[in-house]
Amino acid sequence: MILQFFPKKVDFFALFENQVGYAVEGAAAFKAIVGSGVIGDAQVEQIHAIEQKGDEAAHFIIEQLNKTFITPFDREDIHTLAVELDDVIDMIYTITSRLKVYKLSGVHPNLVKFAQVIEESVLAIAQAIKGMHDLKHLKKVADACVEINRLENVGDAMRDSMLTELFDNEKDFIAVLKWKEIYQEAETLLDICEDVAHRVQSICLKQA
Repeated sequence: MILQFFPKKVDFFALFENQVGYAVEGAAAFKAIVGSGVIGDAQVEQIHAIEQKGDEAAHFIIEQLNKTFITPFDREDIHTLAVELDDVIDMIYTITSRLKVYKLSGVHPNLVKFAQVIEESVLAIAQAIKGMHDLKHLKKVADACVEINRLENVGDAMRDSMLTELFDNEKDFIAVLKWKEIYQEAETLLDICEDVAHRVQSICLKQA
C-alpha cells in the first residue's frame, strides 16, 4: 500500500518522441496536400485531426509533469519543449486552414518548396528529440539542430525572394495580401522549429 504514495517514473523522452511524431505526420500531410493542389474541407480536417492528437500529447506531458517529482531534466524545459512542439503542429494547421479560407487551391511551386523545407526541418527535430535520451547521441542531436538552423536561414531567403517575386509580378492587390501572409507564416513555422532546436540544445548542454 505504501508504494502507491511514491510517484511513478515517467519516461518523458518517450512522450516527446510520441509528440514529435505528430509533427512529422502533419508536415508530411501538409507537403502532400500542397503538392496535390487540392485544399478543401477534407484536407483541413485531415490536418486538424493530427493537430488535435498533438494537443492531446502536449497536454498529457504537462499533466504527467504536474504529477511527477523527479524529472530527467529541468521542469521548465519539459513544459516549454512540449509547448513549442505543439506550436509546430498548430502552425501547420493554421497555414492549411488559411489556404482554404483564401481559396488558394492549385499547385503553387513556391509553396511546394516551402512545404519541402518545412518537412525537412520537422524531420530534423524528430532526430534531435530521439537522440536526447542518451548522452552518447549528443553529436547526432547537435548535427540535427545545426540542420534546423540552416533550414531556417533557407526559409528566410525563400520568403524574401518569393515576396520580391510577388510584389514584382502580381497585379491583384488582394492576392498579394493573401500570399504575403502565407509566405510569412511558412517562415514563422521554420522559426518555431529553430526555437525547438535551441531548447533541445540548451537541455543537452545542461545534461552534459
